[in-house]
Amino acid sequence: MSNLILQLTLLSPEIFVALMAMLILLLDLFIKDKNKHLIYGLSQLTLLVAGLLTASLGFSEPQFAFKDMFVFDSLALFLKMMSFITLSIVFKKLLTGEYFSLSLFALLGVMLMISSKNLLLMYMGLELLSLSLYALIALNRDDKKSNEAAIKYFVLGALASGLLLYGMSMLYGLSGSLDLYTIGNIIQTQEINSELLVFGLVFIVVGIAFKLGAVPFQMWVPDVYEGSITPVTMMISTVPKFAAVAMLIRFLFQGLDYLIVDWQQMLLIMAVLSMVIGNITAIAQKKIKRMLAYSTISHIGFILLGFYVGTIGGVQASIFYLTTYIMMTLAVFGLIILLSNTQKSIEFIDDLKGLSQTKPWEAFLMMIVMFSLAGIPPTIGFYAKFSVLQAVIDQEVIWPAVVAIIMALIGMYYYLRIIRLMYFEKSDKKLKTKTSLPMLSVLTINAGGLLVLGIFPKTLMSISALAVGGSL
Repeated sequence: MSNLILQLTLLSPEIFVALMAMLILLLDLFIKDKNKHLIYGLSQLTLLVAGLLTASLGFSEPQFAFKDMFVFDSLALFLKMMSFITLSIVFKKLLTGEYFSLSLFALLGVMLMISSKNLLLMYMGLELLSLSLYALIALNRDDKKSNEAAIKYFVLGALASGLLLYGMSMLYGLSGSLDLYTIGNIIQTQEINSELLVFGLVFIVVGIAFKLGAVPFQMWVPDVYEGSITPVTMMISTVPKFAAVAMLIRFLFQGLDYLIVDWQQMLLIMAVLSMVIGNITAIAQKKIKRMLAYSTISHIGFILLGFYVGTIGGVQASIFYLTTYIMMTLAVFGLIILLSNTQKSIEFIDDLKGLSQTKPWEAFLMMIVMFSLAGIPPTIGFYAKFSVLQAVIDQEVIWPAVVAIIMALIGMYYYLRIIRLMYFEKSDKKLKTKTSLPMLSVLTINAGGLLVLGIFPKTLMSISALAVGGSL
């Protein structure tokens, strides 16, 4: 009995989020439109309580539940807490109850993936996340772009899930186990058909790369970013990345570390292609959300480059980069939402012309975010890129670092172009925005954090190191 209570305690955050997601979905049917703010409040309360339950589990040795299918360790603690904080910022008022309920179901899928060390549990979390995202993208039913983006993501997502499941089935067939740790031990101690093993590994890496949006599996990213309503784009570009990174660490570093020579080459190819194609294609974009989509692809390249190193230092650099990327993405999409709360929404990059003349503070915040995305000191974006490059150079592998530096320099063009438009161009149309002070305050704190953490980056670096060090 005590063992069951302990196991349920480890799963208490997931259980609470699942119950609240269902409750919010039901309550939305009975709450009148004028009281819809209660749904927003309940959603934020769900994240707060889930965070407290997760934090109460403590920072200790890895703990396992339900025949070792579920693991709670330092990596799970860090990624789950970051997921709660990120989704809390993503949540906006005046959206439908379905948005909050589906987002919480997606969060539940992320939480399960983060703590999975069993193939079936990981796939269950992946499907819960994917199905929720399909519905969120198509939330604006009357918009053709949203429907088109949802269908594209559904078809490609189903294909990627099928490939991932096929890879998992090959691992199970070769090892006879669904547990990642057991699979890793069997691979190292027993003779297994190496060709089939690598074949299964390729399918698994393909599935993870799709969820990250890495080249050559990035086709869905621009369309989904553009077709979704901005709060949904904000959610898709942030929270699921925690699950994809967790899945990559669990599979490659905890389960299939014996095959490091094989998966290193795949990660390197995807990292370089993502940086090259993401940065070069972003230059040609005229719509700001499509530009940010290709920008995301280039940042994923940097994250994969840290994982390619194959060391704890490389993983720490990638986790640090992921955290800073999420902060920057929240800020830039938050500013787009803030400036689009007007008769003239922000769709094209040229819509930002002359912003410093009409909205000087918002333009200043956008400038800080663009500097950070470009990796210009003293923002945190510079140290994120520097930490990855240092991890690569420490392994005496120079050419990927050289490519990354060149691509970072090329990427500066489209970020600095936005600053030029805001400060050195004049617009014929003025933005008539009713500024939301609470949202502007949050964005100010977010942008300020990019500067403060850029000046004092050791705190976030240390937290990232603790998260990785306690699980690898």
